[in-house]
Amino acid sequence: MQCYVEVLKDALLQHATIEKAQASQRFFTHEVSCMGVNAADIKKVVSEFHMAHKGLCANEVLAITEALLAQAHYNEEVLTAFGLINKYVKRHYDDNLLARFEYWLEHYTTNWSTVDDLCIKTIYLFLLSRPHLIEKTQHWRHSEVSWCRRASNVVWVKFIYRPIANAVYRLDKSLVFCNCDVLLDDPDEFVQKSLGWLLKVTAAHHHDAVVEYIEHNSEHLQRVTLRYAIEKMAPTVRKRLLAL
Repeated sequence: MQCYVEVLKDALLQHATIEKAQASQRFFTHEVSCMGVNAADIKKVVSEFHMAHKGLCANEVLAITEALLAQAHYNEEVLTAFGLINKYVKRHYDDNLLARFEYWLEHYTTNWSTVDDLCIKTIYLFLLSRPHLIEKTQHWRHSEVSWCRRASNVVWVKFIYRPIANAVYRLDKSLVFCNCDVLLDDPDEFVQKSLGWLLKVTAAHHHDAVVEYIEHNSEHLQRVTLRYAIEKMAPTVRKRLLAL
């Protein structure tokens, strides 16, 4: 697998510039190792890799992904590794891949962008064809790794109300509030922002229930969480909740 890892790293380096590295850093509040490759570059590298190696099977690509993750130094290398399996996750692999995702979250994600990319793209596609696994991520909220705790919220944002095939999947709102109960006092700002994001999306379909939850927990809700949660609500409602 090492030869494929080197091919991917070399391909990324061909797109890297100092200017793009500096631009990427502006999205983070802490230092992140960026080589200077943007999202379009990564998409191109992944696409060209698949075109050049059509003989690889899904399991071989998964092995390359894990080899690249284990050696990744730059943020873009992690994002590329995740992107490699996106075309396979809906129709290949078994349910056990969910445990690997948890491992990746706890060992290879180091910032909000890698967490959100894995959850919103890769894991989303995986769960879209396996809705019976959506609620199986609940224990992530108890992880000792803050990025995995963030993921316990982000992984659900697309499943509050999601058409799947000829039906509509609706995540039980009580699960959302349970995540909130566990994580309300979490000290990590990115966990708090993810809580606000999940509440905001939930409010689009369960407005009154979210408002009631905020009212009942106003003493514990952190300001950043509250602001994210009420972002799309009516101005009068936002003003009232901010004043609690």
